[in-house]
Amino acid sequence: MRYLACMDAHSFNARGARPAWHYTMPAIVLHWTLAVLIAFMAGLGWYMMTVEHDPSGPWFIDLHKSVGLIVLALVLVRLAWRAGHRPEPLPPSMPQWQVTTARLTHVLLYVCMLVMTVTGLLGASYQKSGLAFFGLALPRWAQPDRDLSHLLFDIHSTTVWVLVALVVLHAAAALKHVLDDRDEVFSRMWPARWRRAVK
Repeated sequence: MRYLACMDAHSFNARGARPAWHYTMPAIVLHWTLAVLIAFMAGLGWYMMTVEHDPSGPWFIDLHKSVGLIVLALVLVRLAWRAGHRPEPLPPSMPQWQVTTARLTHVLLYVCMLVMTVTGLLGASYQKSGLAFFGLALPRWAQPDRDLSHLLFDIHSTTVWVLVALVVLHAAAALKHVLDDRDEVFSRMWPARWRRAVK
């Protein structure tokens, strides 16, 4: 996502080298909306597996599919936004291995978000029940295929675990910038009024 080089005369990085920049508001909204929805979906996915055969099971499964469609749409919007908005460079004080790790982690996060949503929704499409969006049945474009559906769901489940591991790594790196480096790498993902409030 493009980092808008919004220069704030009262905000400098930890070394006082240059004014701070931050993400654009669309990037911030997409980031935190997807973060909340994916966390919700991961918890819902694991919970619905425990109630799969209960009377309430189908309701949770349908909710998971419906929110999954929203997540896929937002992931595609975020990828489109990122493709058209080149990032600003990370602070020059960061070691090269951290810069490389950050870039690789972001690429893998994008890949996992896309693979997770696509395989989950394709797997649901090959089920007998098909896809519905909050009770509204969507047109069926494929015949039910139990084996293919299970394969797609296996990929979906594995990708979720990889994504969780990447999110933990991403969060740990963000905390390091707050607690150890004390730079503004983390605060760039907050709206301007929140950044002023924590200074």
